[in-house]
Amino acid sequence: MNTLRDIGESLGNTVLENVGRAMGRAQERTPLPVDLLESDDAYLAVFDAPGAQSSDVQVQFDSGLVEVRIDRFRGFHEGFEMRYPGRGLALDGHVELPAEARVDADAATATLRENGTLEVRVPKAEPVDSEVDEALEADEVDEVHDETDADELDAEADASESEDEDADDEE
Repeated sequence: MNTLRDIGESLGNTVLENVGRAMGRAQERTPLPVDLLESDDAYLAVFDAPGAQSSDVQVQFDSGLVEVRIDRFRGFHEGFEMRYPGRGLALDGHVELPAEARVDADAATATLRENGTLEVRVPKAEPVDSEVDEALEADEVDEVHDETDADELDAEADASESEDEDADDEE
């Protein structure tokens, strides 16, 4: 009977181990959940990063895409053996910023919170020189119109004075 019990226990352990590994692989294939928030001065991507340590986290920004990879490690627990390895160890996630987003990727920061979230803050960039130039050109056009209006007023005033002088001469 002991042999039958040992076979059943071994079979049960094998099934649990395989189910656990399958669950871990499924978790690794599923992207990390993420929220994307926007303020006046930055975008904030908030990823679920369960069980991660700061040394486990890699963050990359590429062409409007914030990418995160977390390589977790299972700690050794004295007196315990692994029965069910169900947690994925290599987790990935990404979020795409809006197409019109202009950001300063070099100033981005990543913060791993104690509650198991990873916050990636990507500041918005100042307007590009061409945008500033376009705005200045628009202002200059308005100034030209203002100067033209002033010139027209001066010309009308001069014409009015001429008419007044002609009227005085006739008297």
